[in-house]
Amino acid sequence: MIKVRNLHFSYGRGEVLRGVSFEADEGEFLAILGPNGAGKSTLLRCLAGILKCGGVRILDRPVTDYKPNELARLLAYVPQRISAGFMTVFDTVLLGRRAYMGLTPSKEDIAVVDSILKRLGIGDLALKRANEISGGELQKVSIARALAQEPKILLMDEPTNNLDLKSQLEVMRLAREFARDGGLSIVVMHDVNLAIRFAGRFIFMKDGKVMADGGLEVLSEELFETVYGVRVEIEEIRGIPVVLLL
Repeated sequence: MIKVRNLHFSYGRGEVLRGVSFEADEGEFLAILGPNGAGKSTLLRCLAGILKCGGVRILDRPVTDYKPNELARLLAYVPQRISAGFMTVFDTVLLGRRAYMGLTPSKEDIAVVDSILKRLGIGDLALKRANEISGGELQKVSIARALAQEPKILLMDEPTNNLDLKSQLEVMRLAREFARDGGLSIVVMHDVNLAIRFAGRFIFMKDGKVMADGGLEVLSEELFETVYGVRVEIEEIRGIPVVLLL
């Protein structure tokens, strides 16, 4: 579904991505991990077509070849943060239906938004203004807007930011279910243990390069020392690997 080949990207003279290559297909839940400045968020924006990068193909077609409406029906991107505007939560999520709507929303558009708000447990916020809700609630609104696009690919940058423990679990379960239903979920995260619990594949990045790519088998104490510069122990609790900082 997504193919990345020898991807390079620079901001001015500073190269951020240095020859990144990988493929990801439907049914996968992929977590991109690594320290600050590794290039994770830049990579996600390249995948989303926000940054114009050569080397990214979606459904065997360069992402830069897609028209905005085409891409919006195929791919949804959740940034680390969104601006809290004066619109209601319902109307903010309804913006995710722009690729499908005519001049006015249809009954189907309204039903889709209603369903997603309830699924994320924020149906009671529908008529509140976005600038009147908490940061965690706003994060859920951002995810709801992405899901309203009914995409095949869901890209999320730190989706559990500002969320309490219960909401973190809900969002990660949602991303896993999205993949299991035939979509492709890719998340950028700092919470390694949360990623390990839910994702099925991990890409570890450092200095704009892929340092490891695979399932639980790639996890090692040596990898964490190389990527993060910290010593860890990896233990299993109820069959789930847990990374412990030393």
